[in-house]
Amino acid sequence: MDIKYNLKSASERRTQPFKPDGDVGFGKLRTDHMFLMDYRDGQWCDARVVPYGPFEMAPGAMSLHYGQSIFEGAKAFMHDDGEIYTFRLNKNAERMNRSADIVCIPNIDEAMQVKAINALIDVDRLWFPQQEGACLYIRPFIFATEDRLSVSPSQKYTFCVMLSPSGAYYASGVNNGIRLLISTKYHRAVSGGTGASKAAGNYAASLRAGKAAAEYGASQVLYLDSTNTQIEEAGAMNHFHILKDGTVIIPKFTDTILKSITSQSILELGEMLGCEVRQETVMLDKFIADIESGEIIEAGGFGTAAVVSPVNSYIFEDGRIVTVGDGKVGPNIKRIYKLFTDLQKGYVAAPQGWVKRVERVAP
Repeated sequence: MDIKYNLKSASERRTQPFKPDGDVGFGKLRTDHMFLMDYRDGQWCDARVVPYGPFEMAPGAMSLHYGQSIFEGAKAFMHDDGEIYTFRLNKNAERMNRSADIVCIPNIDEAMQVKAINALIDVDRLWFPQQEGACLYIRPFIFATEDRLSVSPSQKYTFCVMLSPSGAYYASGVNNGIRLLISTKYHRAVSGGTGASKAAGNYAASLRAGKAAAEYGASQVLYLDSTNTQIEEAGAMNHFHILKDGTVIIPKFTDTILKSITSQSILELGEMLGCEVRQETVMLDKFIADIESGEIIEAGGFGTAAVVSPVNSYIFEDGRIVTVGDGKVGPNIKRIYKLFTDLQKGYVAAPQGWVKRVERVAP
């Protein structure tokens, strides 16, 4: 499908590289344009890059009432050659379609998704923040637009991609860990539901649990399965822990766990990391016992925004606290973070096809 360009005039858009004076934060800024494509009459059509701005939506748009909305999150990086490169966008496109299947949204051809993202980055490449650790955060999303109040899949949708120039998530490196609340009250998902999708409603449902975590001095919730016996996810991240022999353990993916692309990548990087990385069912009681015995020496979460979020302690709803190792960020987590970010930035050669240059083709 061809992409049409309806761009801002030269006087309205950025004409010089973005060189911010200070930290630009994460997810706060927008670039000059966005990509749009519509679904109607049974097909995706009208692919276009247009100025960033508000949508026109009917008050009865089904996404507003029934939550038929999904999204993705990815990053692009500037390498030493001055060009911008994306990281594993094909995996985001695959996951977008898995999410779409779960909430009955029509799939978008994966190559078209990647083409759309690259087209937008190319147009707004001057918005890349030129500072250490920066990225262009990529947010593709789909939402139902049909004006109808009966509960059934919409017949109309909009696919949008927007970009957010963002600074380093950890401005001074991975030096501090977070605390997680182990909750038996709040659950992220149950089998047969939408837990394996990046559905907007999943994140709305997590806000109450997040507020509860804050009351315990925790950053996020470590979600358990519905029986409160198995570890699933850590807030908006896949959980992991590291054994004293260096083995990295990630809970097995199920239909209640979102497959983090960071986790999937770590699973493929065991040889480069110099350790075993595997998945298994993680029982809560054994997990806690292994922390207390010293068998588990580090823990954290894998996700797009932070890459790795170290966890220094867990708190239960009765106030009991369990500290991981000595409570400091361990060497294994620092090594994983460095390798992963070095791959993204082009300092270390990535596996074939993981990192791709954004071609200069925009008008």
